[in-house]
Amino acid sequence: MFDIRSVSDMVSCMKTTLNISDATMRELKREAARRGRTMSQLVEAALRALLHGPKPARELPPLPEFHSGGLLVDVADRQALYDVMER
Repeated sequence: MFDIRSVSDMVSCMKTTLNISDATMRELKREAARRGRTMSQLVEAALRALLHGPKPARELPPLPEFHSGGLLVDVADRQALYDVMER
């Protein structure tokens, strides 16, 4: 029985040639055998992860600075805080 995804994959696949080092190819073959998958499946999964995975975090702009004109209460003085909050 055919899985509809595997049928559509066969129809929409493109063959290409890649230059992969011998050491990387040996690792790929071992990993494919270990996972019970083809080398093509592993390469495609890795490429999908690279192309569609999370984008690298970009540097955020600095936060704005505000000058409030100074403290209205000493935050270390609990009673002073209560007095200001009750006003």
